[in-house]
Amino acid sequence: MTTSKGQQETTLASIESSSESSINNAKPMEIISELPVKNGREKPVDIPIDPPGVKFSLRTFLKYTGPGWLMSLAYLDPGNLEADLQSGAFTGYQMLWVLLLAHIVGLILQVLSCRLAAVTGEHLAEHCRARYPRWTARVLWVMTEIAIIGSDIQEVLGTAIAFRVLFNIPLWAGTIITAVDTMTFLALHLFHGIRVLEAFIFVLILTMMLCFFIDMGISAPPAVDIFKGFVPMIASYAVMQMVGLIGAVIMPHNLYLHSALTRSRRIDRSEERNIKQANKYFLIDSSLSLSVSFVINLAMVSAFAHGMFSVQCATRPHGPLACLVSPEDWDSAVCNPNDAACQCHTPEGIAGVCANIGLENAAGALAAVMYSRAVKYIFAVGILAAGQASTLTGELYCSSKSFLGALVGTLAGQYVMEGFMRWKIPMWLRVIITRSIALGPALAFAILQGEIKAMNGVNAWLNILQSIQLPFALLPVLHFSVSREVLGRFVIGPLWTAIMWMLACLVIGVNFYLVIETIIPLGWPWYAWVIIAVVACLYITMCIACVKEDLMAAVKKVIGVCRRPARSALKSPGDGQGTP
Repeated sequence: MTTSKGQQETTLASIESSSESSINNAKPMEIISELPVKNGREKPVDIPIDPPGVKFSLRTFLKYTGPGWLMSLAYLDPGNLEADLQSGAFTGYQMLWVLLLAHIVGLILQVLSCRLAAVTGEHLAEHCRARYPRWTARVLWVMTEIAIIGSDIQEVLGTAIAFRVLFNIPLWAGTIITAVDTMTFLALHLFHGIRVLEAFIFVLILTMMLCFFIDMGISAPPAVDIFKGFVPMIASYAVMQMVGLIGAVIMPHNLYLHSALTRSRRIDRSEERNIKQANKYFLIDSSLSLSVSFVINLAMVSAFAHGMFSVQCATRPHGPLACLVSPEDWDSAVCNPNDAACQCHTPEGIAGVCANIGLENAAGALAAVMYSRAVKYIFAVGILAAGQASTLTGELYCSSKSFLGALVGTLAGQYVMEGFMRWKIPMWLRVIITRSIALGPALAFAILQGEIKAMNGVNAWLNILQSIQLPFALLPVLHFSVSREVLGRFVIGPLWTAIMWMLACLVIGVNFYLVIETIIPLGWPWYAWVIIAVVACLYITMCIACVKEDLMAAVKKVIGVCRRPARSALKSPGDGQGTP
């Protein structure tokens, strides 16, 4: 059957018209606060429309500014900062190119998740509930909640460590304080309004930047070494650290969070140019915010790389380790200080001992190598600001409510719960539930351990947890971004589709490598490996379920391409199909 060129153009035009119509008819979902505030009810921010010919307007951009900065705070939480300092102390500057790559990948994923909501008016969790089978959506919800709780535990522990360094209070007391400060921030918002709270968040970001750049300035790493760190190369002892860093930087629940935060801006979808404008300004907002996050993480890695990296410690059998000069931080169980093989020298030539390092002893170790007690407290203030900023991220916009949450995880959890399950509970109750679940393990660990040196392992496992959960946010973003049914004419092109597929395969492959390399040294019995194999099969099954339609479409295309040459070969000049 043949089709004329005019018929093809008519069909294509009808498809595009249908897609555009579906987008134009999508009404923005109004976000209404259920909590009365000073000016009645807080509603989405009204966005001005740029006149034709205007490529950029600062006034319009400032209206869009906000969701990207709130999202970027997840790249600066205590778990990320510990991964940064360990990357510098264990591997030197080698991780800088990995850090940059992780932020670029994070930017791509954040922009796509944000774009989904800007175009359709529904955020990622809502699309998952509406377009996946019920069992798939439920599993995605559970996995995302697990990632949220894991992130919350890291923030509780990080903030508690900062309190201990600054005020010398027990770790368990610090964990309790982190639960109480949420109510303080709630009062700040209720009595002074959202703008005051936004300003406070900005102050915390500036505090982090100032503290970590002061530490970097005192450490004074050579600029040449920093630039060399952006050359893609990796030593064998740094592979696991590289994988852990990627898992720490890109958090799965942050994709759900950013997608939902986009709805805090009222976008007029009656015209295509308004949607394009929103996508443009959200891209700029996300790019600027993640650039600042990258610079702060860069300062952290560089300071510890110049102060504590030693190849001798990095290549230790139980390494990589850092070269620490303070006897208070030496752990004979890791490396005997009296053993000549454990002795090392920092890049500045200071004698030390190979030892482990994490948030709990980083402040003292950095102060010792820089001969400055002030560095210890400056670093602790930066960590405290990071913990509080992560806590406050959930406190600006709340799904169908707009008041204080407890942290990135609480806000993301609220969106995820309402998007996947349509459960609407008061935010204060969500705060209590999420923080209590996270506080329980953190408080138990603090009381039972007494000391905090074992927290390195806790944070490492939590970063692995984040990495394992990442495909359950990445794959839905990929699935909806290539769906013409969802995005119409705003679907991503073939190049970005290929890039997204490569990222998905890379992340899943890295996760398997990370888990295997982490578990093998533990020497678990055979039946544990059977359980792991079953879980791995379920994991792969769930990943396939997220993109089943896309895989089937790809297989059909491949089969179609393979059949075309075969059909052409069967046609001969004598069958009436060839040239007479």
